[in-house]
Amino acid sequence: MSASDERCAGAAGYAPHPYIGGRTAVLRALAAWRMRWPGAPRVIVLTGSPGSGRSRLLTGFLMMCDPEGRRQLPLDHMDPATVPPDLPAPAVPDPRGRTAAQLLGLLADHFRLNAARGEDICTELAAREEPVTIVVPDVDRAGPVRAADEPARVVREVLTPLATTGGVQLLADVPHALAAELARALPPGQARIIDLDDPEWADPAGLVRHAETALAPGAGVPELPFATDPSARRTLAEAMAQRAGGSRLTLQLAVQSLFMRPEGFDPADPAMLPGSVGEALDLHARRLGADPLTLRLLLAPLAFAEGEGLPVQLWGPLADAVAGRDMSRDLADGMLLAAPFLQPVATGERDGADGGEPDGAQGGEEAGAKGGEEAGGAADGGRTLLRLMHPGIAEEIRAGLPDVRDAQTRIAMALLEAVPEQDWSRADPYVRDHLAAHTLDAGLLPQLLTDPGLFAHADPVAMRAAIEAVPLEQLGAPARTYLRIAPLLTRTQAPAAVRAAFLESAFVEDGLASYAQALHGLGFALPWRTLWSVPLTGVRAVTAGSLPPPDAAGAAEATAAPDGMSAASSHPVAALFVPEGTPGSHPVPDADGAADPAYMDGATGALLVHDLLRPGYVDADPARLRRPSEEARAAAPFGFSRGADSLRIWARASREVVATLLSDTPITGADLSPDGVLVVATGRGVTARQILAVPPAAAPIVPAQRTGPPDSAASDGLEGDH
Repeated sequence: MSASDERCAGAAGYAPHPYIGGRTAVLRALAAWRMRWPGAPRVIVLTGSPGSGRSRLLTGFLMMCDPEGRRQLPLDHMDPATVPPDLPAPAVPDPRGRTAAQLLGLLADHFRLNAARGEDICTELAAREEPVTIVVPDVDRAGPVRAADEPARVVREVLTPLATTGGVQLLADVPHALAAELARALPPGQARIIDLDDPEWADPAGLVRHAETALAPGAGVPELPFATDPSARRTLAEAMAQRAGGSRLTLQLAVQSLFMRPEGFDPADPAMLPGSVGEALDLHARRLGADPLTLRLLLAPLAFAEGEGLPVQLWGPLADAVAGRDMSRDLADGMLLAAPFLQPVATGERDGADGGEPDGAQGGEEAGAKGGEEAGGAADGGRTLLRLMHPGIAEEIRAGLPDVRDAQTRIAMALLEAVPEQDWSRADPYVRDHLAAHTLDAGLLPQLLTDPGLFAHADPVAMRAAIEAVPLEQLGAPARTYLRIAPLLTRTQAPAAVRAAFLESAFVEDGLASYAQALHGLGFALPWRTLWSVPLTGVRAVTAGSLPPPDAAGAAEATAAPDGMSAASSHPVAALFVPEGTPGSHPVPDADGAADPAYMDGATGALLVHDLLRPGYVDADPARLRRPSEEARAAAPFGFSRGADSLRIWARASREVVATLLSDTPITGADLSPDGVLVVATGRGVTARQILAVPPAAAPIVPAQRTGPPDSAASDGLEGDH
């Protein structure tokens, strides 16, 4: 198939695709791919320059692949070779704003696969009896952070494995720079690159038709002499299409500029018609009597905008920052100047990247304390954002700046200044969710990653993507801690208060107690305070108990415990059951030698004794350990139930869950003292947390009719709820 097929289709009298308006040669190639025509490639890589019409082409093709869409198209009047067979719709995972791992998660959900890793997903797809068809559009818009180069990861971690998997029929729309890389991953004949910039796939007739349709009078379109007269409109459309050089975007901008200010336009003057996106910007500014540089400076903040777009109230301060001068008058007078290039985005959801699970999970899981703001910070309740109408405009503006990194640095500093008193809870959602992306592009992200408040309030998907783009050796200790638990933060889609709780424990685990303490001073209602953590592996069970007071001869004064708890005459401790030979451990005494054999629960091996309320081991005879009585446990305000990697704390009186702990490694042991100190052992170590939640008021209950999950006994290392 080639461009000559366009002329053949027109001569045959076939109706063009009503949405695409041409592209017969490409549609024939895609239809042959869809029907698995002999000789057709198994993988098609669609590419082209920004504004070449890739997205529109793929959207029009997918209309014919969807049963509902087919019913709305005049298929009987179209070239039969361009119409794919009536088959079940292909899988179309949307990569826009998503990471490569999130995209894999969408595929796993669509095909109902049990796998979570990319290689396992491809293995399961290859094992299917029937081949699967997957179409991936808009790969150039992948990722929550533009500077993190997520499209390259999507090609390498998602598309290449899919393309090399037998039984997978793949069509992907990828940027120019990545098209050849994807095609090279396959043996000759299995992949074909369709480059819309190549003369082989040129569609000059379709571009003229596109211009003619855009110029036609209609709702909201002024009736102009060169538009109302069919002959004049055709002549102008041909001139515009020829000048645009195949760029749908350039042609669209030329038409919008013309309708915005038709005065003084001479359709016979070729100098009035742009030949590129950059010329469309500059010509529009000159026709309105403005400096083209002023227009570019006004649009620069939008060219760097992340997520769904830039809040209107931030446009002015960021324009001032990029220009290095007051742009308020230019902005006030320049709405007509900027209008053809803008697209408002009305959103009822929070601003920012998708909060879904980068590791493929869908939906959130109850986590941490009750209450708190919506996931990722305060809701972005229905405000209007602004963005440029096409990424190709943003590329043109960024390319025209003398120093992109300097511009991003100025934007990042202006965003920081917009945080009221550096209180992230009061910051605009755009600032807290996307500041990391701007500082990444400015080369300043490592310096930003020292604020625990920002870690807690920022959207974890965007923050994680930005941090992962920085070489590990450039990150400080707090950023490494964040990166370590980032999968947990993104998987849970937890609100900021719960993220703060997970971070608080992680900072203590990594020896960053000052960062953990700072989180307690930021106004969060944290469900716990992490008292201590030891990086001890191999712990298979833990239990909270006490050492009886020493006899009178060796009596020691009782000391005050932290958090207002007073140490009783006995010494609260945690018993950790560890492998024999662990330094500092004592053999578990035989039942005959133990003062409290029930406390040991038949455990064998060795035992370490750790202070329950503060860091530090206790050198004590295990035979002296005492377990809380059943009466003490029954009178305690909290109980808990445990799963393989999660644990819930509930108020004993009301049976209401007050906190949920999730772990990124399996939980091997857990116990809760009557005073509300939770001791948990995982594959990473042992951590003690003082539960801070206030038990909810409870309705009267009859003790004999006790309901809800039973109290967990001292852990013996078995999995499952207790």
